[in-house]
Amino acid sequence: MADFLFVLRSDNNEKATRCFQFAKIAHSKGHGVNIFLIDDGVNWCLKDTDGSLKTITGDCPADYLPYLVDNKVPVGVCTPCAKNRSMDEADFHPNMKLDGGPHLIDMAAEGKVFNF
Repeated sequence: MADFLFVLRSDNNEKATRCFQFAKIAHSKGHGVNIFLIDDGVNWCLKDTDGSLKTITGDCPADYLPYLVDNKVPVGVCTPCAKNRSMDEADFHPNMKLDGGPHLIDMAAEGKVFNF
């Protein structure tokens, strides 16, 4: 099995939907999966972010994110990106934690990387 790293840098609903969808597919097939949120993508770490807006294909982030949370797929949240937006880990989904660039680079060195 392979290791995958999904990097989401946008709060765009369609990009988040695809990122979470492909991460779910990879995980359900038994692959190693990590997600890292940077830039505006950190907005998806918050439990109260509305993920119900449908994409043109009829799905949405809320169709996939609960699987990732329930299965404890690790999600790193860029520390300076979150802190500069006054975000607190207490408001994150339970599988998400503040993380930094050094760990992101280590994960990228070990896995196949998808950017959204």
